[in-house]
Amino acid sequence: MSTITPARIAILLVIAAAAGGSWWYVKRPAAADEFRLTGNVDFRQVSLPFNGNDRIREILVEEGATVTRGQVLARLDRDRLKAQVDQAQAMVAAQRAVVDRLHNGSRPEEVAQARANLASARADAVNARAQLQRRRTLADRAAASQQDLDTAEATAAVADAKVEVNNRALELAIAGPRREDIAQAEAQLNGNIAQLALVQRQFADTELVSPIDGIVRSRLMEPGEMASPTRPVFSLAQIRPKWVRTYISETRLGQIRPGLRVSVVSDSFPDRTFGGWIGFISPVAEFTPKTVQTEDLRTSLVYEVRAFVEDPDDQLRLGMPATVRLAPAAEATGSAAAPARQP
Repeated sequence: MSTITPARIAILLVIAAAAGGSWWYVKRPAAADEFRLTGNVDFRQVSLPFNGNDRIREILVEEGATVTRGQVLARLDRDRLKAQVDQAQAMVAAQRAVVDRLHNGSRPEEVAQARANLASARADAVNARAQLQRRRTLADRAAASQQDLDTAEATAAVADAKVEVNNRALELAIAGPRREDIAQAEAQLNGNIAQLALVQRQFADTELVSPIDGIVRSRLMEPGEMASPTRPVFSLAQIRPKWVRTYISETRLGQIRPGLRVSVVSDSFPDRTFGGWIGFISPVAEFTPKTVQTEDLRTSLVYEVRAFVEDPDDQLRLGMPATVRLAPAAEATGSAAAPARQP
């Protein structure tokens, strides 16, 4: 059996004294000049509804689950919107083909066909003119009637008109589509693309995505229910930043400022002190009486203060009571050069 030496006794006494000193520092009563504020842990919350109206198909998370930004939390039924997306994509493809055809203009085969039609019309016109000349010669000899002459003249005029028509058709084939027709087709294509984007956005909205890193506080709807933009499906609590919401009297308001370092202690973690800083001091006073009529009542004025807390291990919970400790009054008002910290 080992003997207890004086050196070991001294070491044990030092350890006990250090432990007792640490416990006293955490639990010690507030000194006259020590500044303490009490309040509750608070952080931002998000009510998350679907951006559409349809029946909920599945819910993917439960209360208390930790979620990350971009994580899918729930889905709506999407069969109807999927058919609309397919239809819009087909309309875009068809209209894009029309625009491409107009930009490409007439095919060489179409120009060649127009030339052939013009050549045929010219041949018919030459033949009609020859027939007309023969009818005139016969009419001069009284060998042809006036009706035959009129018919030949009309046939020649029709043949000349067909030549002009086919000539214009060839010019149009060479020139290609009008700029106005191309602009109209492009405008229709842009409208179809916009409609496709709208339907795709509606299809994407069938998935409810977390906008923050946080914790699911409440699951408010279940599969089979009809969702709408006015009915939240989840209530999310943001993990960071966290702060202690507390109040300070008007008489001590001058002893704090934004950026002042503080320490935060919670009853749930008596052996741990959380660092923090004063991040917000309300510019509006609150007080118990509705009107201030005397100088004595002015001491009842209080201002909301938010002391932001450094909690990397995510131990503090919403609504948890906490105590904010500030430096003594002299130090709190004298260290004006302390840098401000932002949440």
